[in-house]
Amino acid sequence: MKPLTYDWLETPVGRLSIVCSEVGLRSVAIAGSAFDPSWIHSPRAIEPIRRQLEEYFAGERTGFDFVRDTDGTAFQESVWSALIRIPHGTTASYGEIAARIGKPGSSRAVGTANGANPLLILVPCHRVIGSDGRLAGFSSGLHVKRWLLDHEMSFRPILHSKAARDTAAA
Repeated sequence: MKPLTYDWLETPVGRLSIVCSEVGLRSVAIAGSAFDPSWIHSPRAIEPIRRQLEEYFAGERTGFDFVRDTDGTAFQESVWSALIRIPHGTTASYGEIAARIGKPGSSRAVGTANGANPLLILVPCHRVIGSDGRLAGFSSGLHVKRWLLDHEMSFRPILHSKAARDTAAA
């Protein structure tokens, strides 16, 4: 197996580290986590993800195209797959995610899986909120979660469509 490759991306929420394997994306996180000395610094290897994240932060992208190479349990992977299906600019509660994966009553376990998500922004764990509508735990800090949600709300495609604005005004 080839060593992992990595690079950094400066963003409005901080410096992101992006780590890839030969199979796919392993990690997107706010920088600060330890790196293995065997990893190879390779800006070219992460270029497709860099471009997509830059487009996201510019308000030009609402979804991502990537291959996930994560090491989660079957339950975690099911939660992460459900997170990807939360539409841009919207939120879902931990309980709603639990129901979507066929495990009603497991909202606490969903929260734990959400906290273990290794792909910040691309697997949008920031879109998960408490059942009362309040922001709840986020490994990168609630201020980052709030920024991401506000950013997505300000760039919701339907709000920027002239036809949609005209229809809403009628």
